[in-house]
Amino acid sequence: MAQEQEWQTLSGTVENIVYCNEENGYTVLEFSSGGDLYTAVGELSDVNVGEDVTLHGRFVTHPSFGEQFRVEACEVRMPESATAIRRYLASGALPYIGKALAGRIVDVFGADALEVIASDPMALTKIKGITPEKALAASNEFKRIFGVREAIGYLARYNLPASAAVALFRQYGPDTVEVVSHNPYVLCGYPAYQDFGVADAIAQSMSLEYDARERVCAGLLFVLRHNLQNGHACLPQDKLCGAASGFLGVEPETVASTLAFMLENNDLCAVEYREKAWVYLPEYMRAELSVARHLRWLIKYPCAGGEHAEKTIARIEAAQGITYAPLQREAIAAALGANALVLTGGPGTGKTTAVNGMLAAFEQNGDRVALAAPTGRAAKRLSELTGRKAKTIHRLLEVDYTNNDTVRFIHNEKNLLKCDVVVIDEMSMVDVMLFESLLLALKPQCKIIMVGDEDQLPSVGAGNVLGGVIASGVVPTIRLRDIFRQAAESMIVSNAHRIVTGQLPGKGSRDSDFFMLESDGEACQQLVCDLVCRRLPQSYGFDPFEDIQVLCPSKIGPLGTVALNAALQQRLNPPAPGRPQLNIRDKILRVGDKVMQVRNNYDIPYTRPDGGEEGAGAFNGDMGVIVDVDVRGGSVTVRSEDRLLVYTAEHVRELEPAYAVTIHKSQGSEFPAVIIPVMDVPPKLCYRNLLYTGVTRAKTLCILAGHSAEVAQMVRSVRRNKRFSCLADLIRDETL
Repeated sequence: MAQEQEWQTLSGTVENIVYCNEENGYTVLEFSSGGDLYTAVGELSDVNVGEDVTLHGRFVTHPSFGEQFRVEACEVRMPESATAIRRYLASGALPYIGKALAGRIVDVFGADALEVIASDPMALTKIKGITPEKALAASNEFKRIFGVREAIGYLARYNLPASAAVALFRQYGPDTVEVVSHNPYVLCGYPAYQDFGVADAIAQSMSLEYDARERVCAGLLFVLRHNLQNGHACLPQDKLCGAASGFLGVEPETVASTLAFMLENNDLCAVEYREKAWVYLPEYMRAELSVARHLRWLIKYPCAGGEHAEKTIARIEAAQGITYAPLQREAIAAALGANALVLTGGPGTGKTTAVNGMLAAFEQNGDRVALAAPTGRAAKRLSELTGRKAKTIHRLLEVDYTNNDTVRFIHNEKNLLKCDVVVIDEMSMVDVMLFESLLLALKPQCKIIMVGDEDQLPSVGAGNVLGGVIASGVVPTIRLRDIFRQAAESMIVSNAHRIVTGQLPGKGSRDSDFFMLESDGEACQQLVCDLVCRRLPQSYGFDPFEDIQVLCPSKIGPLGTVALNAALQQRLNPPAPGRPQLNIRDKILRVGDKVMQVRNNYDIPYTRPDGGEEGAGAFNGDMGVIVDVDVRGGSVTVRSEDRLLVYTAEHVRELEPAYAVTIHKSQGSEFPAVIIPVMDVPPKLCYRNLLYTGVTRAKTLCILAGHSAEVAQMVRSVRRNKRFSCLADLIRDETL
């Protein structure tokens, strides 16, 4: 880990900008101070070559990067002498002004050049090469730089990062400081999203009343946003008001009246179903309403093709030499005869066969079909099972990389996808915001087939789309229940069905594809590591990196992902000469490590070793192996499927070791061998569907290691991830 020294203040001149991310202000620069050259890193937005700076921070001695000055606060002084101004302007800080024009400007205006640019830009037009348009552009940029710096300086008083100031300045422009000083609670909303406590502390320093409307409004928004992380698209009004009242320490009546004010001003939205009022953030109300209207419209829209379904199915059976089970035939016929369909069922019930039958039927009809899944691994698996090209939903819609604030897609309501049918696999993982984007990009008559297991964990993002669509009773739904004979011979399949119906799984034996190994304490961690590193490779020929995946209910404890990743990394990929590594806070990233991307990031560039199309974007749950580490630059290169992704110093924190991952993170994936430690499972994670999801990730072998008593406890607990949503009600509501 990096070794920190005492807080210091250094004054000097910026000599070189090594790297700068314009979105968040993260910068690596070289500056001279006292005759020495230093490297500084931090949020240093709009610092330019030639400027005099005073940097406050600490020297950090890093085993990989060497000595750097980590900046916590920065003061910029504009150059004052003619020589310094000439160098500043020559650096390209202002548009249209390069080295030659910088010299001419200083020759004419001397040390007053910057004052002229700021207050009398048209005077610049007397210089050859500067038009009125160029003079105005340079002046506006100069004022913008000073405006951003004013915002950065103002927020720095409260230890807020420069990235927050940059985001706020984009939103409010020159009025940023005035807006924040009038209502500091704008800090915890769009676009800065700072912690509520930070804004609250600033408001208290300004003597704002604890029950001021601005504070209560911000508190209500905070509670709703916080609950998005728990999967809730909305909250019952009584729960929202109760939570906000307790959180803010404000009387319930004050919260209720503030909520009424926000609803009246459309800052929040509400609907009434099941004798309750449900409160939404506007964007989530829009998303659920949009999904509901689209699906209900699809159901009503006339659909041709169903009348010939039996003949089509018979031709497919004859051509492929198969006979579909009754429910599979029903699913294929329903797909031909309806514009929207849900196909659900557990492992071994023939979903893949039914989907392949649907695809063959659509192709006979000449339909253009798009296959998609929420994650890259799920899309790859869908391709393998169907023999057809499948994409992630994000790649199908194509992320618009020109947008800097929110995720937008190239394919939308103004640029529709050119397909007649879209089939979405692993539908349980799709959150309401992504599903809205997909539906908006479909032609009015485009069919949508939603395939998934309703007993799997719901999406990481807010909402419960698959559950809501099924619960509505409006969208045709086919449930495949019968386990086919060949699948029934697998204990993975039979035990998955036992778990989901509340029965204890069979313990199996060493020659079956599922078994339980009893273990306790530190010995259980050692058992898991030994299974991965020695026993399974020796007995089954599994590759510890490619074939074996440890799936943990939790991150914490000796059998959580953090501890197991450290132990497995030490055994499978220990430090070695010629194996460079980065030390990042509480983790090490080393060449050869198995890693996972832990959030969606649309800026990470990738190439394809086979010379295929380049692009950008890494998504939550993507897995790969580190193939290169640039110790000096702090970057790593990861091979993930058919892509090589380059993570710069600012993005490497989004990578986590992936020898062990949580069951939640494994959704949509399938692994030849899965090991699930079941010991000291936190109570909130000790429930049936979590265990079921973990078991169904195994393709060839599943091992439970730990306490059979805890396995029984998880099976008995029918608690699901309860999610607040009105999607089912909205789909049923004919008045909307």
